[in-house]
Amino acid sequence: MKTQNIIVVGAGICGLSAAIWLRRAGHDVTLIDKDGPGAGASYGNAGLLAEWAVVPVSGPGIAWMGLKYLMSRDAPLSLQWSQMPRLAPWLAQFLRNSTDTRTRRISAALSHLLHDSVDQHRALTRGTRAERWIASSDFGWAYADRAAFEKDAYTWELRRLAGYVPDVIDGPAVREVVPMLGPATNCLVRLKGHGHIVNPGAYMADLAQVLEDEGGTLRRAEMRDVAMVDGRITEVLTDQGPLPCDTAVLAAGIWSEPLARKLGVRVPLVAERGFHLEFKGPSQVPKMPLMMTGGKFAVNPMEQGLRCAGMVELGGTSAKMSRGPLNLLARNVARVFPGLRYDSVEEWMGYRPSTPDSLPLIGEMGVSGVFAAFGHQHIGLTGGPKTGRWVADMIGGRGNADLQPFDANRFRWS
Repeated sequence: MKTQNIIVVGAGICGLSAAIWLRRAGHDVTLIDKDGPGAGASYGNAGLLAEWAVVPVSGPGIAWMGLKYLMSRDAPLSLQWSQMPRLAPWLAQFLRNSTDTRTRRISAALSHLLHDSVDQHRALTRGTRAERWIASSDFGWAYADRAAFEKDAYTWELRRLAGYVPDVIDGPAVREVVPMLGPATNCLVRLKGHGHIVNPGAYMADLAQVLEDEGGTLRRAEMRDVAMVDGRITEVLTDQGPLPCDTAVLAAGIWSEPLARKLGVRVPLVAERGFHLEFKGPSQVPKMPLMMTGGKFAVNPMEQGLRCAGMVELGGTSAKMSRGPLNLLARNVARVFPGLRYDSVEEWMGYRPSTPDSLPLIGEMGVSGVFAAFGHQHIGLTGGPKTGRWVADMIGGRGNADLQPFDANRFRWS
């Protein structure tokens, strides 16, 4: 195998994973990021290794449900109306992917990417300083009652097709499993044998150190442009100067869209602004991560506190914090955990890179020598290690499973 000089752009979970696997394959690897490792969504996510996340956000009935949400101040979806001219084409494609046939096809592709996530994280970190952040756990969905669970039958059918069959717990037994749940929850649906990350920020920092320990290079630099010869990349141009390369990996999350334009291509990627509240010194924590289905937010007991993360605000990448979603998240946390007390709370907002078909872009963009590893929406942490491994295999010329659903050229590029 020929050793290549490879630049990886973006030090979130996808870029870190790609860089580590490429280095292990014997390549000279330099990982660059304008803010350092895990500074964006890879820091602020819910910390779930969501192998079960095989149900796309789009699906039958999403148009009516979305309209209903947008008309309510207590809904987990909001929209920055000033961004509507930019969002409209993306939303049109998104709705075209909401048919039953397309939803099932997307779900099958998600299962292919996610089904062994915990094993992929363990393979990435085995024997390194980073493996300490991976915890084994069950996972639970909290519903108001069994009727609410049964109303969710379509999503559970898709999960069952992917091999996930839950235990259903009703009534007072719910609080025997999760004592801190209040009277708003009377049905708990549990999957056994999953996992989560107990400190995403520290996990990313340790993965960056693993890369350096294994001979890779980490640089604080911002990609500004690329140099091409005969349509193939030869340099990544940064604010710290040019970096020659044989191949590059673009794994910069939401920032991949403007960087892809440097290659002369357009990607239908929009920002789903996500939020978390992290309660420091909590009086109670659950023994396993939870999804609160009424408010559409995840709950994860972490080393540094209890993180409650979720909400979707479609909009741009302005750094201005939106108060509405954060206030709603706080109200929902108080409703489902009425006895929770804490010392302080951290507020965070970040950007999920979302495609209109809920699938990431993985693979070479044209014949440019630049490989995409971005667009993971809500599943970046879960699917990052496998994405990085797939990209490393492609660059090394090794065979791979059918990745057509993730084809980096599947959208109309111009």
